[in-house]
Amino acid sequence: MSKPTRSLVFISALLAAGCSGPSTDAASSASTSDRALAQPKSEARTPQTGAAGNGAAATAATGNSSRPAIQGRKGEIVNPDNATVVFLYYDLASLSPPLDRWVEDDNRIKFAKPIDKAGLRTTIHAELESAAGALRDIGFIRLSMNANLSDYDPSYGEFTVGALAPSSVVSFDAFGEKVSLRFGNGRTAQIWRVSPEQAQVVRDKIGPFGSVSLDVLLRIMAVQPGPSGGTLTAEIVEYELRESRHGTAVGRVQVDQG
Repeated sequence: MSKPTRSLVFISALLAAGCSGPSTDAASSASTSDRALAQPKSEARTPQTGAAGNGAAATAATGNSSRPAIQGRKGEIVNPDNATVVFLYYDLASLSPPLDRWVEDDNRIKFAKPIDKAGLRTTIHAELESAAGALRDIGFIRLSMNANLSDYDPSYGEFTVGALAPSSVVSFDAFGEKVSLRFGNGRTAQIWRVSPEQAQVVRDKIGPFGSVSLDVLLRIMAVQPGPSGGTLTAEIVEYELRESRHGTAVGRVQVDQG
């Protein structure tokens, strides 16, 4: 396990303790439908509610776009947990996280015997510092969530991916802090234009009662500090839609970055 990945694993342990439409490619053939995702299947997050993710993993530079993220960062994290995004927010905002307070709030300290607390403080502080340091080059986030896909609108020739609407917010809560993630180009990215023929293929794959999951790549473009947390604004680079039950691909979208 690489050092960045090992460092990020610490965070999960700590939580245990304490409209110009995008270009599209509807998946219209059986072979295309059955291709597997490059990323492993993971627990979906839900915009607005901020349901917890299933952990975090650091990867190499994305290579998906020549346009840089905030501060020229190139690294990517996949389905980060709440604590990871709080750490990332502090790093992007050039703020020092209150590690000493977070150490004291850790349940391992609260319930430790007095004789053990000094050693635990040193250990937990080192874990937090290591986890924070592993995020220094992160500028991209890949998330899995429910797509909230609309019915096809034949008058406009499009679906709407409700999860990517400008009003959508994904929340991350950890250490008594709340970080909100918003989509800066959601108005454009949420529109998935396809022909009526392609739309029928999509309908057939989803079925009358099926749901659609979304895997989206985000480029962080801005950070806004606030009391007890702040806001990250990200641009949607690309996304893939899949029928949730069987994982069948129903569409892949590269968003026009203007």
